[in-house]
Formats: sequence, structure tokens, C-alpha cells
Amino acid sequence: MELDIQCEEMSPSRWAELLTTMKSCKTIRLDDCNLSSSNCEDLSSIINTNPSLTELKLNNNELGDAGVEYLCKGLLTPSCSLQKLWLQNCNLTSASCETLRSVLSAQPSLTELHVGDNRLGTAGVKVLCQGMMNPSCKLQKLQLEYCELTADIVEALNAALQSKPTLKELSLSNNTLGDTAVKQLCRGLVEASCNLELLHLENCGITSDSCMEISAVLRNKSSLMDLSVGDNKIGDSGLALLCQGLMHPSCKIQKLWLWDCDLTSASCKDLSRLISTKETLTEISLIDNNLRDSGMEMLCQALKDPKSKLQELWVRECGLTTACCKAVSSALSTNKHLKVLHMGENKLGDAGVELLCEGLMHPNCNIQSLWLGNCDLTAGCCATLATAMATKQCLTELDLSYNPLEDEGIRKICEALRKPGCNMQQLILYDILWSSEVDDELRALEESKPEVKIIS
Repeated sequence: MELDIQCEEMSPSRWAELLTTMKSCKTIRLDDCNLSSSNCEDLSSIINTNPSLTELKLNNNELGDAGVEYLCKGLLTPSCSLQKLWLQNCNLTSASCETLRSVLSAQPSLTELHVGDNRLGTAGVKVLCQGMMNPSCKLQKLQLEYCELTADIVEALNAALQSKPTLKELSLSNNTLGDTAVKQLCRGLVEASCNLELLHLENCGITSDSCMEISAVLRNKSSLMDLSVGDNKIGDSGLALLCQGLMHPSCKIQKLWLWDCDLTSASCKDLSRLISTKETLTEISLIDNNLRDSGMEMLCQALKDPKSKLQELWVRECGLTTACCKAVSSALSTNKHLKVLHMGENKLGDAGVELLCEGLMHPNCNIQSLWLGNCDLTAGCCATLATAMATKQCLTELDLSYNPLEDEGIRKICEALRKPGCNMQQLILYDILWSSEVDDELRALEESKPEVKIIS
């Protein structure tokens, strides 16, 4: 049984009602429910008396250190079987880390700990690392984003990594680590016996100076499938170094996030080689990099390679125009694997989307999700988009937000939604002006086709 409630104010009567339900739940999720430490006392009792409970998610509640202390009393009981604990943005400080250390040391069932968006600080996380080093700890996933960590944390983390072969996921994004600390961390990861599958280092003050060490992790950890170094100024030179590791035969990367990394079209030669030859790579994010049309054309050439197995490509806000759309269309008509394409916040224009739709309509194209928000589109391209929507059954999600489509364009989209061949499930239309008459049409459409979710 699963309890999944979000963004609900808890009255005493409602809470009492839920407590009865929780006694038999395997999963309890109560994000954004205005819970406090007093609720944690009740939850501790549930943890103690419900041995089937394996996941507890309490993100975005003002639990505080006192609340975590109550929870941990339940977590430390022999009957507890909790595996996943989520306490993101719960107003915790380093004081909670001693209590959580006890749980890590004593509770082998706990495999996931998510404590990001809390002011734990370096001192607090050092205490958590002591708990990780206990032989009883079997932690597999540790999330420490936005925890106010500094470079001083790395020595403790590396010691924990050395003793924790079970660890598979480590997220340290949005902490002020810097190159020296990241180099030290990567050297520790190479030496550690853990089979790391996910490493997230977004916004950690990384430059090209760290990229050789990150590349070494990619070469030496064939288990690593998910790497995110977005929002770091690695530049084209750093990307070239990363690609040395990414292109290594032992690297089995699947998901690569490089958003806002100061990349230009110069990086696209290396990226194209990666996309066309690394058959494990299924998702790449290049959002907010200055790739330009010339860079996108190189990526499209790679997508046409039979070896490319890429399923998701994110190129939002990459300085693209109508000029690259013919190449994108050609790639869509060739590549059978690509399912998600994010091209929002580029000046594609109606002419560009007309070209995209040619590729979209090709039998080889299997696109499921297409994002074209803020692309300078007008009602002029909506007839072509409507044709694609009505006939391309694999297309289930379309974002047209922030485009001046007006009544004429929205009505054409509505016509497509009414057709039997249209399989659209989610249509996103943020910040588009239309009349009250068109609004009535959209609401009526939602009622007649409840499987279609229109978000505006």
C-alpha cells in the first residue's frame, strides 16, 4: 500500500486519519505538507510498528533537528526495515548529523539517504561520513546537494568511499568545492572499490583544470552511467579532456549533462564523435551552450550514424535558428531511436518548424516529446504542427509555450487534438494569450478527451 500526498495542509483530524492508514503502508510520501517536529513523533511510532515500511519521503517540511531526532528513535528500533529516507529542505543543521550517523551505523536496511537543501555544513557531513564507515552501513545512494560543503569535506568523503563498496550514487551538486577538491575526490573514486553508477557535480566551481581527473574516473569506473557536470565553466578545452574518458572502450556512460558549460560549436566535433560511436549513450543535455547552427549541424550528422543510440537530446537556448532545421529534419527522418527533443528558446521561427515537421512525419521518426517553447512561432506554422499531431501517434507530449500563437493557432491545435489519430497526452501552453471563446473550447476539449492534459 502507498500513501502519496503533496502540498496539503494537515489539520489534526486529517493527520489522525492518515496515521491509521500509515500503519500498513509500504511507502509514505508527504512532501510540502507543513509538517513539524510534533508530526515526527507520530511518524517515529509508525516506523517502529510498521515493519513493511520501506520508503519515507518528507521533503520541504519544517521538521528541524528536533523532528529528525524523533524520527531516528524509530529508525533505530530492531523492527525498522526502512530503505529510503528523503529529508530534503527540512531545515536541518549539523546537529542532525550525529543522530543520522547513529542510524547509518546501526541500520543496515537503509540504502538511500537524501538530505540536500539543508545547512549541514562540512562539519556535519564529516559526522555522516563516520557513520558510513561503519561495517553495518550498506548505503547505496547519498544526496548532499546544497549542503554548504567546502573543499574540506573531500578527505572525509574519500575515507568513506574507501570503506563503502556498496555506494552507487553520489550527488554533491551546488556546493563550493572547486578544482583542487574535485581532483582529490576523483583520485579517491578511482582508488575506491565502489561501483559508482551516478556522479553529480553541477555548480561545484569546476573548470577545465579538473577535467583530466574526471576523465580518469570515466576510464576506470565502467559502472559509471550518469555524469552531470552542468553549470561549471569547463569550456571547449575541458570538454575535449572529458571526451578522452568518455570515448574510452571501458566507459559505459548513458546519461551526460553538460548544460551551461561555456561550450561553443568547437566542442561539437568531439560531441559528434561521441554521439555517433558511444552506443551506450542515450541522453545528453547541452542546454544554454553557444553551439550555434554550425554546431547543431555537426550533432545532426552524428545522429544519422547507425551506431548512434541517443534517445534524448536537450539543446534549449543554444543560439539556434531556422538555418539548422533542415539538418535536424534530416536527422529525425533517419534516426529511429530519438524520442525526446528539447529545442526551446531558439529562434527557429515558423519556417524552421515547417522543416522540422517534414522529418517528424517520416516513418522512421519515433519522437514522443517535442519542446518548442519560446521559438518565435506564430499561427503560421500551426497547420503543419496540427497535421503532425493528428497523424504521428508516437507524439504524446508537445510544448509550445511563450509563442504568440493567438486564437488562430490554438484553434488549429485544438482541431488536431479532436482527431482520432491524435495520441497527445500532454500539451503545454504557458503564457499564450487567447480569447475567452478559445478558453472555453480548450476546457470542453479536456472534458471530451480526459486523457489529454492541457497545461497553461
